[in-house]
Amino acid sequence: MAGLNKVLLIGNTGRDMELRYTATGVAVGQFSLAVNSRRRSAAGDWEEATEWFNVVVFGDQAERLAQWITKGRQLFVEGRLQTRSWDDPDGNRRTRVEVVAQNVQLLGRPGDGDAGGRGAEEEPFEAASRNRRGGSPALADDFEATDLDDLPFE
Repeated sequence: MAGLNKVLLIGNTGRDMELRYTATGVAVGQFSLAVNSRRRSAAGDWEEATEWFNVVVFGDQAERLAQWITKGRQLFVEGRLQTRSWDDPDGNRRTRVEVVAQNVQLLGRPGDGDAGGRGAEEEPFEAASRNRRGGSPALADDFEATDLDDLPFE
């Protein structure tokens, strides 16, 4: 029987990405992601709830993203859930559930949120990120450059 372990998240980073390397030289990036949702309370008022996720990124993708993932940045994360267990120095068994990211995309426009003031220099990276899987190059950028009068409908 086949299984499926897939997570899709859109949220804001809670801290800058930490980049480390394993003993074999593989890059490992870690950051937290806050995902907000709204629901009605029993009294009928809207309540905001935040769920926090620990996200891990490996390899070349971790190295490329390290300079762009800063606190407050809005991201789309696609990956799988993984549970790790270990014994802490006091001998207590610890468990952590994390999202192992396979695809991370920066959302929003350059300069939105806390992007570290990088401004327009960020655009080539975002276009390359969108085109990484060989899809249409920077579709969103093409749309923004299109004059609405040129569209074939009224």
